[in-house]
Amino acid sequence: MNKSELRKEIHVSLTKIKEEDYRKRSKNIHQNLYDTQCWKNAKSIGITISRFPEVDTYGVIEKAWMEGKTVSVPRCIHQGKKLDFYSISSFEEVEPSYFGLLEPLQSLQKTSPDAIDLLIVPGLAYNSSGFRLGYGGGYYDRYLANYYKRKTISLCFKEQIVEHIPVDGHDQPVGMLIGEENH
Repeated sequence: MNKSELRKEIHVSLTKIKEEDYRKRSKNIHQNLYDTQCWKNAKSIGITISRFPEVDTYGVIEKAWMEGKTVSVPRCIHQGKKLDFYSISSFEEVEPSYFGLLEPLQSLQKTSPDAIDLLIVPGLAYNSSGFRLGYGGGYYDRYLANYYKRKTISLCFKEQIVEHIPVDGHDQPVGMLIGEENH
């Protein structure tokens, strides 16, 4: 199965999750994340603002703020397919952008990759080696190639774990997958 076909299959599978189950399962994943040393040790996190059917990240962001962590969210630079992260202290500091994503206002303070202790990386599908299938732009693979701390986690529902993902030379794995039952 090629990447495009796998993206469609996983997306269809995720959209079948009922709203109540989605919330409950996301909260289980959140708790598994909070139990990790990576989370406990991180003073700053990089994270996207989720859209259904991705694992909810609003709760993770709010928990980070409650714990005094710095939260940085990405803004896509379409020319060059790059990401820049910006520190936010409230959801009022984001605006809708391409594809309905919420991204930080450009007037905010940009965050260097060195300042992010833990990067929570989105994706559609993952294999047991941490390779991920993203949304097709390669933005995160480019960012990860220059993220030297290498503290990376992806949050995922069981439907997102697959045996085989087509891997290209530029694809970057994440260090840890956090699911509903294990971490």
